[in-house]
Amino acid sequence: MWLYLIQGIGLGLAAAAQPGPFQAYLLSQTMQNGWRRTLPAALAPLISDGPIIVLVLLVLSRVPAWLQRGLYLTGGLFILYLAWGAWRAWRSFDASRWQRIGPSQRQSVWRAALMNALNPGPYLYWSLVTGPILLSGWQTAPAFGIAFLMGFYATLVGALVGIILLFGLARPLGPHVNRAILGISVLALTAFGLLQLYRAFT
Repeated sequence: MWLYLIQGIGLGLAAAAQPGPFQAYLLSQTMQNGWRRTLPAALAPLISDGPIIVLVLLVLSRVPAWLQRGLYLTGGLFILYLAWGAWRAWRSFDASRWQRIGPSQRQSVWRAALMNALNPGPYLYWSLVTGPILLSGWQTAPAFGIAFLMGFYATLVGALVGIILLFGLARPLGPHVNRAILGISVLALTAFGLLQLYRAFT
């Protein structure tokens, strides 16, 4: 059991540390709305990954090519939509209203879950890396599979919380720093969105 728990912890940390559209979205939301309102978004994988895990295991740890292309296309368009929202916030940035109230926490977590569900990354990660380990552990003993999942998601969510708090530390540095970081998140989201669209058609 300990072997599967340790594997889950290691892979959860690796998943959170990989730069991607989800991390860029967390950066954008933290800069716009503060870490308190963004913090629930760290729970998004707990909402979106359940159906992904079931789907991947049902298709024997292989995501069909048509589904992968569709996810790249849909995910790319959605990420560009998020980039457009972040760009509008950057363009109309007003230091005197920087502490304004942003989207609700519930909206934040569900929007993050939707973006994660439309991102091919979790499908590929669960089909090629974590899915086979989970399947092997579950077939040996259900407790092994549960230990793997607990280690993975405890570490993943914990690391995402750490990322949000780290980004949140930048907010008190002043409006110019905040606007610059928000601009970086716009560029990152745009790049990831275009990359998703490129992968959809190649």
